[in-house]
Amino acid sequence: MQDIEFTVERGKLWMLQTRSGKRTASAALKIAVDMAQEGLISEEEAVARVDPAALDQLLHPTLDPAAPRDVLTRGLPASPGAASGVVVFDSETAERRAGLGDAVILVRIETSPEDIHGMHAARGILTARGGMTSHAAVVARGMGRPCVSGAGTISIDAKARVMRVTVAGQAREVREGDVITIDGASGEVMLGAVPTVQPELAGDFGVLMGWADKVRRMAVRTNAETPLDCRTARDFGAEGIGLCRTEHMFFDAARITAVRQMILADSEAGRRVALDKLLPEQRADFAEIFEVMAGLPVTIRLLDPPLHEFLPHAENEFADVAAAAGVGVEALKRRAAELHEFNPMLGHRGCRLGVTYPEIYEMQARAIFEAAIDVAERSGAAPIPEVMIPLVATRRELELMKAVVDAQAQAVFAERGRQIEYLVGTMIELPRAAIMAGQIAEEAAFFSFGTNDLTQTTLGVSRDDAGRFLTVYVDQGIYATDPFVSLDVEGVGALIELAAERGRATRPDIKLGICGEHGGDPASIAFCERTGLDYVSASPYRVPIARLAAAQAALRARA
Repeated sequence: MQDIEFTVERGKLWMLQTRSGKRTASAALKIAVDMAQEGLISEEEAVARVDPAALDQLLHPTLDPAAPRDVLTRGLPASPGAASGVVVFDSETAERRAGLGDAVILVRIETSPEDIHGMHAARGILTARGGMTSHAAVVARGMGRPCVSGAGTISIDAKARVMRVTVAGQAREVREGDVITIDGASGEVMLGAVPTVQPELAGDFGVLMGWADKVRRMAVRTNAETPLDCRTARDFGAEGIGLCRTEHMFFDAARITAVRQMILADSEAGRRVALDKLLPEQRADFAEIFEVMAGLPVTIRLLDPPLHEFLPHAENEFADVAAAAGVGVEALKRRAAELHEFNPMLGHRGCRLGVTYPEIYEMQARAIFEAAIDVAERSGAAPIPEVMIPLVATRRELELMKAVVDAQAQAVFAERGRQIEYLVGTMIELPRAAIMAGQIAEEAAFFSFGTNDLTQTTLGVSRDDAGRFLTVYVDQGIYATDPFVSLDVEGVGALIELAAERGRATRPDIKLGICGEHGGDPASIAFCERTGLDYVSASPYRVPIARLAAAQAALRARA
């Protein structure tokens, strides 16, 4: 589309200048589809002409461009969309006020898995710390909530229930109950309510997505662990689940007490008592997901985070948690101190939990297979569970954990008199795992590249702390882009290529995919196409972006 200036002088037409015209994503979509349907361009050309990243405008509310704005500060545009609401500083208040009908913005220094219920209740999330792949950013994108993270100029006084920010040398305060607006597309935080424009998914969207699906080679899955997220992703065209994070299920209020009892137990027998309480809950979770996905592959990652994340951190929480768990406050504090780690990201987590406490993975594997058979018997469509072992660095780790999963599968099959197809594989998120992929593939039916942690461990950069210097690094040309947003092809990408090559050399039919946040980034998807991966997995609201980007990558590969 061109913006043309012309004049007519003495009956003669003069062209003065022309330039590419500005247009919305909706206009770009309509122009491409109309031109193809009129025979002016091919369907493939129409697919190539629409910017995948612009689809965010069609999926999320955006700010009215004509509305006035009182900008308080800027952070990272961590999850697209715009929202206004009253400020709240904790998840319990967010849930309570949302229940009364208020639109709320959850403001935290940073979020943790314990904030899931508050994030569900909020219209948007604002954090003072954290990067583009922080907990707040990842969870918000999965929920379709706008999020601004790493707004380092704000200071939060949780006790006084106030947020302070300095604007042009002037200190300003925002108190709980005040209204703010956040724009997850620009990272702006504004005082007051700014009008928004609601998205419209017209018929042209479905037409273009259908054309894209005809030409793309890679499958597109989703990262989801709730039935709602799974349904949203399926509506957007997801072809399975590439990452189901089981730890998010443990933070539900109905089961967190049993999780804590398991952590506090001082013997295997004590842990098994608590795990027996969790088994039916996990089984029900998996059954709901299997039913929504209706026979599509579902990759379930066994418990990954360190156990201390499930224990209280604030002093005022210990008494309530101790009473609910049936232990003394001092005993709870001692256990929390025992579980403290100086660098938990590289500590007692992932498959290391499974090796030291195999009964945890036994319970989860049993829940998966019992749920799969239940759904197969009810619906006739047998799910395809893909059990993923996290943080593997050696073949022996995977061998041990695969034996645990296989033993539970055979036990459940014998008890139920029915078998289902399943796979056991691993997440490649450590450099050593990528280098030793040939050996690890002897045990793994699939590799899923966890590019969030693989980027951290390759670059030696914390994704939650990097916001303080990454902008400078990009400005100075040290990194071309934020490596947590768009894949570091030269470094992390080289490890993925090496792992893919060595994995296929050992097991030619190994399934290869990517499940980090890069799975929704068009440039990273293009790399996955060049590397020959079988699928990408993105958060539900980024599935359409991934479908279109995968199609464009396939078209470029053909050319």
